Amino acid sequence: MSERESMAYDVVVVGAGPSGLATAIRLKQLAAAGGKDVSVCVVEKGSEVGAHILSGAVIDPIALAELFPDWKTQGAPLLQPVTEDRFLFLTQSGSWKVPDWMLPECFRNHGNYIASLGNLCRWLGTQAESLGVEIYPGFAAAEVLFGDDGRVRGIATGDMGIGKNGEKTARYQPGMELHGKYTVFAEGCRGSLGKMLQARFRLNEGRAPQVYGIGLKELWEVAPERHVPGLVVHSAGWPLDAATYGGSFLYHMENRQVAVGFVVGLAYANPYLSPFEEFQRYKTHPAIRGYLEGGRRICYGARAIAAGGLQSLPKLAFPGGVLVGDDAGFLNASRIKGTHGAIKSGMLAAEAAFAALAAGREGDLLDAYPEAFRASWLHEELHRARNFKPWMSKGLYTGTVMVGVDQVLFRGRAPWTLTHRHADHETLLRKDQAAPIEYPKPDGVLTFDRLSSVFVSNTHHEEDQPAHLHLKDPAIPTTLNLPVYAGPETRYCPAGVYEFVAEGGAERLQINAPNCVHCKTCDIKDPAQNIQWVVPEGGGGPNYPNM
Repeated sequence: MSERESMAYDVVVVGAGPSGLATAIRLKQLAAAGGKDVSVCVVEKGSEVGAHILSGAVIDPIALAELFPDWKTQGAPLLQPVTEDRFLFLTQSGSWKVPDWMLPECFRNHGNYIASLGNLCRWLGTQAESLGVEIYPGFAAAEVLFGDDGRVRGIATGDMGIGKNGEKTARYQPGMELHGKYTVFAEGCRGSLGKMLQARFRLNEGRAPQVYGIGLKELWEVAPERHVPGLVVHSAGWPLDAATYGGSFLYHMENRQVAVGFVVGLAYANPYLSPFEEFQRYKTHPAIRGYLEGGRRICYGARAIAAGGLQSLPKLAFPGGVLVGDDAGFLNASRIKGTHGAIKSGMLAAEAAFAALAAGREGDLLDAYPEAFRASWLHEELHRARNFKPWMSKGLYTGTVMVGVDQVLFRGRAPWTLTHRHADHETLLRKDQAAPIEYPKPDGVLTFDRLSSVFVSNTHHEEDQPAHLHLKDPAIPTTLNLPVYAGPETRYCPAGVYEFVAEGGAERLQINAPNCVHCKTCDIKDPAQNIQWVVPEGGGGPNYPNM
């Protein structure tokens, strides 16, 4: 007999990000308007709502305004409107600013806000709780529960207090089963349960492969004379070569804070490339370093982003559950924005679930959700952006010209749709086909190493717990990754989790799981798909203050 206790709800939501909280809020709003009683709970693996949330972020308030028309008077933390857009093409020592009249609409941010997505989620969490949503931070959804008929019937949270040896410790607490008539998966990019569900229900059949980027971000407090509130600066080019997709952002928030970050497409080919080191190099460029000199770094983090767009979206609904937000991949890569799409997808899922519950249904296919998405402004927006990432994957120069044709000449309505042909783990060259990259040593003032960066991410995991990074075959790192690809896991991980150490005349892969910032890059980029990221004990991971 199972020692796990269980609780039953109408809807169980996995993840307290913007999509999950929007789902919960919209359900309660509809229930209140219709005089119904709908029970909703949200489980969140972070120590608090917002602890694991990381985004640039320039936020389009369109979906927030649909969820809360009076969001400004209610005190939503969108305080700094965008005042100016700049787009730079960088060479090693110079830069070229794109004239305003040449900027495609997707890079224009008038009416948008520079904000901390973590703080917005904290605010959404208080709104949800005031409506009666039960939120349980520090509880990681570790297992999907299925009925005898194969339908999703909820989730189970992970056991607490299991030691590294797999034995129960004095801290042991069994996980809890949360049963739902419908379960909404809102784990963010490359969610571990969402990944499993996509395979089980074949949600990706007929879809292009999902493609990803890794986004690295630092939050700086800068000197007053270098702060330009509302300034948005994006760049492409150096330090990446023209064949590698990527770019930067630099957002001037309120209170002398500047969010600076770098995105590298995970389809990159050179196994010697390190996204973290490229980010550090970027900050030394003459057009960028001036904003940061005299300031101090106050936080660091990293997160993968799903950038495939409309042609990579999986089927959104399956018996008993749905995918929302970046668990599905609603990011608009051309606009470098996903928050509004996440909120909208959660609202659409909530409306479909509420109608089903009102009709006395449970555990079936919420096909009204994908139908509503196809009829929404979000689908139209993603349709216009569908060719951006495929064009940019063809290289900086060809991509820039063709995106201009697609977005300016055709306004996103070109009579063709490009697709993605390869998953990111398939694109690495062998080490003998690639040129090693020498990165400069960090100076500890403007540029930093991984371990000091992890320190300011406030990452913590209970040391005595099983590693949450599983190797399907423990031999592959030393029989394939190291000899063929020069050990790329030591470079694509932005937190120093993976290192090869000498032992007994040979080398072995050491996994420093407590360093993990939950970015999921290893789960995506490992060439043999040998690394499986699963949730650690609830409450572990980064504790971002306002990322």
